[in-house]
Amino acid sequence: MICIMRNTKPTARTAAKEASHERIVSVAARAIRRSGYDGTGVADIMKEAGLTHGAFYAHFASREAMLAEAAGRACAESAAAAAEGVASVPPEQALTYMFHAYLSRENLEQVEQGCPLAALGSETVRQAPEVRRVTTRYIKEMVDLVARQSPDWGQPDVHERALVTVATLVGTLLLARVADEPALSDSLRAAALKHLPIV
Repeated sequence: MICIMRNTKPTARTAAKEASHERIVSVAARAIRRSGYDGTGVADIMKEAGLTHGAFYAHFASREAMLAEAAGRACAESAAAAAEGVASVPPEQALTYMFHAYLSRENLEQVEQGCPLAALGSETVRQAPEVRRVTTRYIKEMVDLVARQSPDWGQPDVHERALVTVATLVGTLLLARVADEPALSDSLRAAALKHLPIV
């Protein structure tokens, strides 16, 4: 019997296609946070990625498929940054660090690199099911990350407190970005930090 082994090494063409795909998703993940789902066009994404508009369908079946992957990337980047930040401080400082980092002036101003919930939350309800599914997973991840930092992790009310905390963080950041008065924006963030449950 003759056994034919398939060449599993990626070809230069396959590697180039993967690199192009990666570039498109990375650009789209920033663009949706910057301009919203409706403000993110295929032609603009492809141009920013340095590719032709016609090459789009070699990578995605539809615009919705690209948006779902971009949303997934935005959520993954944000979750990784939060987890990395929490891991960089002693456990008893994790919640304080997380809250201050999330509601920082830097995070407020860096919409295209920040949390997709604050950037896209109100738009997500009108998106394809794939986009909503990705976002729902991210909400659960963030709630779980907050809950696991609690000193009484495992107690019945920790999960509920984490739900309220994530809702407060996202809502505060959203309102602080919407306000066109810097003093109001600062007051919203300061008030949330004062009243968020650390223990």
